[in-house]
Amino acid sequence: MLDLAVPGGPRPRGARRHAARRAHAAPEQPVGRPRLAVLIPAHNEADRIAAAIDGLWQQTRRPDLIVVVADNCTDDTATVAMAHGAQVFHTQGNAHKKAGALNQAIAWMLPHLDDRDLLLVQDADTVLNPWFAETALATFNRRVGAVGGIFYGEQGGGFLGLLQRMEFHRYAWELERTGGKAQVLTGTGTMFRARVLREVRTARRAGVIGGGTGYYSLASLTEDDEMTKAVKTLGYRAMSPVGCEVTTEVMPTLGKLWHQRLRWQRGALENLRDYGWTRVTARYFLQQFLMGFGALSFLIYLVYMTTYTTLYGWPGFSPFWTAIGLIFMVEKTVSVRRAGPRAVLVAALMIPEMLYDLFQHAVYFSSLWGLLRRSEEKWVAT
Repeated sequence: MLDLAVPGGPRPRGARRHAARRAHAAPEQPVGRPRLAVLIPAHNEADRIAAAIDGLWQQTRRPDLIVVVADNCTDDTATVAMAHGAQVFHTQGNAHKKAGALNQAIAWMLPHLDDRDLLLVQDADTVLNPWFAETALATFNRRVGAVGGIFYGEQGGGFLGLLQRMEFHRYAWELERTGGKAQVLTGTGTMFRARVLREVRTARRAGVIGGGTGYYSLASLTEDDEMTKAVKTLGYRAMSPVGCEVTTEVMPTLGKLWHQRLRWQRGALENLRDYGWTRVTARYFLQQFLMGFGALSFLIYLVYMTTYTTLYGWPGFSPFWTAIGLIFMVEKTVSVRRAGPRAVLVAALMIPEMLYDLFQHAVYFSSLWGLLRRSEEKWVAT
């Protein structure tokens, strides 16, 4: 087991007892096996942190150390974390949310890790499947610098929650079709080589990539998206293989979903602006263009059909466009078949997801307009 002491004070009460108990229970590690440490950034997550930690202890390849990064917590997050066998790192004067908290914790952790050791960063509202760590470890090679999770939505959230779970299932389906090449190293769960994190910090300090002088960028609304581009810019691959599934929170209200997606979309656009056109960002620029083109085309189609129907009545069915619509519907239903029969039914109806798409389009155009006006997008807790 790693034996790290929290800077600025003694090791938390209970941490030594739980570490000793788990060290006694765990089998002796093979000589030469890379060590695995976990960081869980948490701000007032007392109600969810236990499930996240328990999911890590249930891994087929158990971590050598779990550290909850308690960032400006005013609840019992630290107490619950220690009760479930984790150490607790308390941030000091952090005003940069998750990225700032992780930078402090990584700076404390990395001196104790060899280049070949691994660091898993996981959100506090997420539970990893039992094979995540084992699968991620098997995915690493000289060209793979980080392995991210494939996220699925937890149950609940009503009809809005179902739509988000359907969206996540489609993303997972696309990842599987592309051989697990990660578009984003999701904050829900990503494993890094310690060497790669050191290289990221060196590159930031040398001005090769922006975002400050730490590990995670302090200038980005979406530090996970930016970290993906940083890792790829250094010449590494980012993967999300089947077996690295995680279950994460869904937004229960439209307001929370709006703020979450606005932050994601605006952050993605700002990251592209900051990186500029490179061999790494070219495909991301194309994705954003196609997203905007698709959203604009969909809006033009709706306006045209509404205007035509109002003035001249229903135009009737076209065999060609009906066939295109049926193909589209089949793709929609097949891509969510693993989400269950209710998801397949909703996909077949099409109208609910069309409204959900309109919501997403509104987020896109709002983000783009804010970027063009250079308005400041503030972080909103979701």
